[in-house]
Amino acid sequence: MDAALKTCCLIMGLMTVATGCAGGPQQASQQTGNPLFVRAQNEEDAWETTVDVVHDYLFEIERESRIDGVIETKFKTGAGILEPWHRDSADGYSRWESTLQSIRRKAYISVTPAQGGYFVSVEAFKEIEDVAGAANFAGGATFQDHTPLQRDLDLVVGQSSPSGWIPRGRDAALERSMLQSIQNAFSR
Repeated sequence: MDAALKTCCLIMGLMTVATGCAGGPQQASQQTGNPLFVRAQNEEDAWETTVDVVHDYLFEIERESRIDGVIETKFKTGAGILEPWHRDSADGYSRWESTLQSIRRKAYISVTPAQGGYFVSVEAFKEIEDVAGAANFAGGATFQDHTPLQRDLDLVVGQSSPSGWIPRGRDAALERSMLQSIQNAFSR
């Protein structure tokens, strides 16, 4: 084994130890239901505390409707092993997956009034990049080699080509992590 390969293996091993087997400190395993019931003094407290947790995960909010009780985030690129301050990769598997494959996540949070408090539910969705469908060569975004040049001066409405992202369903680890953070925020 040459020196460069040994150095690479050593660095990868150290990063694995530094990030931990699960990607972060483990909390006492208390099952958090989805939706989660929280006690809040009023709607303002419930809403602002939930928004604060969303911001703790460094998600940008795309849409916020207090009337509907919905918070929708923008897609966020998945954090790899070299970005421990980003919490969207909630466990070690997700963090390594985001390191080796382009991933993005989006969350939908709902806050619903209930007797004596509020129900907060989190739905997190994950998508991976369709690398084979993406233009990964010089000039690929400008001229496709498999179709002739077409001059179409009509206004393009909607998406002209596939998005390049494949839906992978819900991200249960991120949902659990966000719900645990919400529960911790309300128990202070």
